[in-house]
Amino acid sequence: MSASRFFKRWQAARPSPARRGSKALLLLLCLAFMPSISSGYDFTPVEQLMQEGVNKQVFPGASIAVFHKGKTVFHQAFGNARCTRRPTPADTTTIYDLASLTKVIATTAVAMQLVEHDSLDIDRPAARYLPEFGNNGKQRITVRQLLTHTSGLRSHADYIDSCRTESELFKAVANDTPVTEPGTLTAYSDNGFIVLGKIIESITRRSLADNFRTRFSDPLTLRSTCFTPGPELLSEIAPTSRVNSWNLNWKRPLVNDENAAIMGGVAGHAGLFGTTGDLLRFTKMLMEKGELDGRRYFKASTIRQFTRREGKAERALGWDLRSQEGYASTGPEFSDKSWGHLGFTGTSLWIDPEKDLAVIMLSNRVCPSSENKDIRKFRPLLHTAVARCIGYGPASTQEIRRKSHP
Repeated sequence: MSASRFFKRWQAARPSPARRGSKALLLLLCLAFMPSISSGYDFTPVEQLMQEGVNKQVFPGASIAVFHKGKTVFHQAFGNARCTRRPTPADTTTIYDLASLTKVIATTAVAMQLVEHDSLDIDRPAARYLPEFGNNGKQRITVRQLLTHTSGLRSHADYIDSCRTESELFKAVANDTPVTEPGTLTAYSDNGFIVLGKIIESITRRSLADNFRTRFSDPLTLRSTCFTPGPELLSEIAPTSRVNSWNLNWKRPLVNDENAAIMGGVAGHAGLFGTTGDLLRFTKMLMEKGELDGRRYFKASTIRQFTRREGKAERALGWDLRSQEGYASTGPEFSDKSWGHLGFTGTSLWIDPEKDLAVIMLSNRVCPSSENKDIRKFRPLLHTAVARCIGYGPASTQEIRRKSHP
């Protein structure tokens, strides 16, 4: 439970004077276990921008976390978790559908460990690990090309009308033909990460969900970050789109992405749920060169290998890179060495190693409808406001908006 939720319940209970001292002490203990918040920065512009985002219905609510130079310097929630007539205030423990953050926090992260242990060679054809994938012009597509979105596979397909099971969906992906020559063009592909998830399961002989849980979620104590959240977590989850073309005769998994839902809620491209608090721990581990609380998850060299820009490449291995031209969701103040990822539901994680800065945003901007695209304009404003609040960049608010407009 967050401190804000605890305090509201404490107020509602109206304890007797004899018990107020112990209640106050308990509140202080609760606050002591919240993420460390530095008082050295004034984040009023960020708070105002986030409230503006709620007021203008960019999202019903959101949770923001900022990690800078080894400390959590800002961690706050805004708006409501639900877009209903009886809204529930969002807080920093609200669980969000992470959407495509799944690609990096789960799929790429597991792949990084497999590369370290020589179980996965990213320069080998994907068909070496999944023979059924090696047909219709895909025989030479490498794991590296899947990770960098240069495989030539289609970006996305709505399989809800043609596939009723996970096996049918993967058969459709495996039998598809590339839409461009592999290795010639960077084109974001959900299907490529569906294949990567299956490669991980083939190598380890365990589900992607089990791999994530045993490798990261359990040892990092990510208490609310998982695939297919159980009933005990449902009341903490922010809902996503109300639009649902699900027409099958079995219960739809909670995940917003329909293809991930067909796959039972566990897929290489989507399906993970989580909180900003959990992602702070995961991000801190990455920024501390793959180690946290005395346990090593990655070699520092592996993190560099998967997050560096190769020449003029638009993407690293699994991770996105700050755009060098035109629109950048990071805004103008993040360096060219920044890496991160976005999620369709209104989520994002960006890390600037030069500034030792990370910004995490989780929201359910697709509630009640994914037709709401205002998050695209909002993201650069948020990242720039954060950077300005901690002392980076001289430009005015008007210049922020001008530079960030797509």
